[in-house]
Amino acid sequence: MPLRLVAAAAAVALAAGIAIPLFDEDEAVVATAGGRPNLVVIMTDDQDQASVKVMKAVRQTLVARGVSFANSYATTPECCPSRVSFETGQYAHNHGILTRFPPDGGYQAFAAQPALVENALPAALDGAGYRTGYIGKYMNGYGLRDYQGVRSPGIRRHVPPGWDGWYVPIDHTDYRMYGFRLNENGEPQTYGTAPADYQTDVYRRLARRFIRESASRDEPFFLTVGTLAPHLEDPDLLGPRSGGRYPRPAPRDLGRFAHRPLPRPPSLNESDVSDKPSFVSEVPRLTGTEIGQLRDTYQSRLETLLAVDDLVRGVVDELRAAGELGSTYVVFTSDNGYLLGQHRKQGKQTVFEESVRVPLIIRGPGLPAGEVRNQLAANIDLAPTILDAAGVSPRLEMDGISLLGTARDPASAGTRSLVLEYLARRTGYSAVRTPDGFLYAEHRNGEHQLYDLDADPYELRNLAGRPEHAALEAELAQRLAILRDCAGAACEGTG
Repeated sequence: MPLRLVAAAAAVALAAGIAIPLFDEDEAVVATAGGRPNLVVIMTDDQDQASVKVMKAVRQTLVARGVSFANSYATTPECCPSRVSFETGQYAHNHGILTRFPPDGGYQAFAAQPALVENALPAALDGAGYRTGYIGKYMNGYGLRDYQGVRSPGIRRHVPPGWDGWYVPIDHTDYRMYGFRLNENGEPQTYGTAPADYQTDVYRRLARRFIRESASRDEPFFLTVGTLAPHLEDPDLLGPRSGGRYPRPAPRDLGRFAHRPLPRPPSLNESDVSDKPSFVSEVPRLTGTEIGQLRDTYQSRLETLLAVDDLVRGVVDELRAAGELGSTYVVFTSDNGYLLGQHRKQGKQTVFEESVRVPLIIRGPGLPAGEVRNQLAANIDLAPTILDAAGVSPRLEMDGISLLGTARDPASAGTRSLVLEYLARRTGYSAVRTPDGFLYAEHRNGEHQLYDLDADPYELRNLAGRPEHAALEAELAQRLAILRDCAGAACEGTG
């Protein structure tokens, strides 16, 4: 079918005197009046930034053909709050989804705010004529009739506002790579234990079908694919097909990284944590057995990402086959990062870099190829960026900014600070990440953290409370006081 031009993006680029890079012949962009881009987001679960290195398709089709954001953050490093920030462009302190559990988290808390749901990113695009589709992991608690004591009658067949195509796990079976059920446009569909039922592969086939169907209608589309990988599965659900792996890779990828050693940065099993907050300083050093378990988990996580890599390649191939690749923005990211033994911790939710920093790569019309941006970016920027690309006005007041200008111009948007926050627990925190490399965090229990990330990228030396850094700490505390409750344009910070 004829290719559609991203007319608005091209016009902006030409008006600004920005050269539009050449595409391969099969990606050539053909000018048609009023054309609008397609939009594809692929979001992994718990993926640290460094693990992209094992994803060949991501590196070849996205990194080499798009813009990578080296300092991209999940402003709240937990699944549900981060995914709501993706749909709303808002910090958790504004959208109110603070954790994955009710009453102040989970899908139930999101659905209880109709003004938020009905004006979020998918509804805005759907209302502007986009065909919208969601495939894969959504928000914690979706599909459960009783989630942490909160009842949700009929939710198994429920499709949230704004989505035309809906293929999402129910009964919390998103934590199974086999034997899961999907709500497919309101109808339950069960997948079994055959090799073809591997969850990431099912999502790949559904994504390719959605692209084909949308292209045949000659209408712009917005597709989000959320993978479980590389998140850990429920260990009680692994079964014999796990091959002893946790999480479980696709059968074809079992053992691919069996000899890959666990990375050993200076922060791994940190020897002296006396300068850290109590939730770290009170944790004993990891044992040799625990380090071995982390190595196994690390290898398994990488192996699960190979099927995600196949999904990315499949999506790009389908876009090319449909003649839509040159007029499609493709975004690859994760909902949060993950610690594997750094500072004696495993998991997320902390303000440490491995927990909050995530991959973010954007490829699309008018964007340069193979470039890296060091400006701060975040999950709150995804919705503004996508709406900007589509030429659609936001329906919500958004705290993030469009990253298209930064992607096109390496000198832009370099003075903004970001708020990093986890507000659901006693050890929760509000923090500010500055463009000049500082991280300052205030924990609810009164403890503080301060790191110079340029001089100390592994966060080994907490500068908070040291007399020689008192002036810097006071300055950052004032900046955090200004930003911690910011909304809209005020969240762009003072840099």
